[in-house]
Amino acid sequence: MAFISSGYNPDKPMTDRITDIGPQKYDLFYPPVIAKNKGKWLYHEIIKPGVLVHVAGSGDECYTVRVGGARLMSVTHIREICEIADKHCGGHLRFTTRNNVEFMVDDKAKVEPLIKDLESRKFDGGSFKFPIGGTGAGVTN
Repeated sequence: MAFISSGYNPDKPMTDRITDIGPQKYDLFYPPVIAKNKGKWLYHEIIKPGVLVHVAGSGDECYTVRVGGARLMSVTHIREICEIADKHCGGHLRFTTRNNVEFMVDDKAKVEPLIKDLESRKFDGGSFKFPIGGTGAGVTN
């Protein structure tokens, strides 16, 4: 009877349902250029190792910079990845099936500043936190 008193209608169980069960639909989080051109991509090219350009039928371009990731990441490392995405990519990024990270930008002019930022971030020992590569004839994670 508690459900009935809260307004639950067993004949229409989805009416006025408020829930946070499960994730939101994935396509709500696409970058604008991806959402606009979904299913309309003509081709992609590898500009240099780790950097691709995807071209849509509309002429829109999306540039992807792939960096090596790790199977296990600390919260601090993930926050740094999110900081980079917020700074250069409008907050958009994606993880590949092999746990690499792809930063996506919609303008060629944004690629070099992103690469310079990624290359400037190193661990105390001197190795790159975000090694660029993993495309074409390259080693991936």
